[in-house]
Amino acid sequence: MAKNARYRVPYRRRREQKTDYQARRILATSDNPRFVVRASNKGIIAQIVKAELDGDKVLTQGSSNELIAKYGWQASGKSIPAGYLLGLVTGYKAVKEGIETAYLDLGLKRPTKGSKIFAVVKGAIDAGLNIPCDSDVIPPPERINGGDIAKYAQVIDPEGYERFFSIYLKKGLRPESLPEHFEETKKKIQENWAQ
Repeated sequence: MAKNARYRVPYRRRREQKTDYQARRILATSDNPRFVVRASNKGIIAQIVKAELDGDKVLTQGSSNELIAKYGWQASGKSIPAGYLLGLVTGYKAVKEGIETAYLDLGLKRPTKGSKIFAVVKGAIDAGLNIPCDSDVIPPPERINGGDIAKYAQVIDPEGYERFFSIYLKKGLRPESLPEHFEETKKKIQENWAQ
């Protein structure tokens, strides 16, 4: 650690690598709320957050656990198809709350082309929420509906099949039928929010 008189200790959350204060200041001072997407080892969370003087206020949120409990999603809750469906649900909730535009808040994540974070953004955009985003970073349709997972399940050896798709098989879903299951779940979500 530096010891001269001009050294300035960074903020605690910056030292802990939890907050990028430069990006946060830009997002927090805008008139529109932030679309916060966080992916963990257990699932994905999407929130619409408004910065206020006494702290951030969550206007609406959705998690991949909600997909499983409410809409019957049987596949992994941390995959790209689950991310898209989560974005769809969160986008519908935001539109119902009267939110029209939100800015994507990646936190300290790098903007990787075709990642699950951008699948969540695509779902929210399809629900009617305006999120400024370049179309080049959004995953292609065959990744969003799980078509690439179904193709991989057809060519993998039986031992790897049992290991890689244990979550799917435990819930009674064959990974080859993931695109059909995705479309069924998407239809349930759209029908639920069309009312």
